Amino acid sequence: MTVNMTKGQAISLRKSDGGTLTAVRMGLGWQAAPRRGLFGSRTREVDLDASAVLFADKQPVDVVFFRHLVSDDGSVRHTGDNLIGGVGSGGDDEAILVDLARVPVHVDQIVFTVNSFTGQTFQEVQNAFCRIVDETNGQELARYTLDGGGHYTAQIMAKVHRARSGPPQGYSKEPTPGGWTMTALGNPANGRTFQDLIPAILPHL
Repeated sequence: MTVNMTKGQAISLRKSDGGTLTAVRMGLGWQAAPRRGLFGSRTREVDLDASAVLFADKQPVDVVFFRHLVSDDGSVRHTGDNLIGGVGSGGDDEAILVDLARVPVHVDQIVFTVNSFTGQTFQEVQNAFCRIVDETNGQELARYTLDGGGHYTAQIMAKVHRARSGPPQGYSKEPTPGGWTMTALGNPANGRTFQDLIPAILPHL
């Protein structure tokens, strides 16, 4: 059963049977909005790009996007660039796969962003969403839908972050790691690339 998320909402990423998720897919979909003109409605293709920025203690340590499709450790993988959107007719136009079991222990947050590489604003986009899918069985776990347009060219969509649980064990001073949690962010920003968005991401870590 899908959770339709609202801005700021967090959900625990667990299987429907209560087990721990091992691999998830962050899917992004969008369509170009029709624009009314002197000669009727027309659409202009919009190139949105999905990125995943890996953070360790609030410092960016790696990124996955259309020019770097696989993280250095191999745990996060981009399926490829989509230049126009809407091809999936409601399905994912771009997707980023995260092997949660392989994410290095020092990486504690992964932030998903979307930006308009061509510089068009979200006023020219409709039906944009991001969703988390259990990659092992294809079950959609959560979906966050973008409401309306706006005079901005990027969106900080969501993040997955480690949930710390339990007191330290043995000689360790660190709490024992728990599972992963997803938080819908949905914050507008401006920038054509993920590098432009780092200052806007930092307050959400």
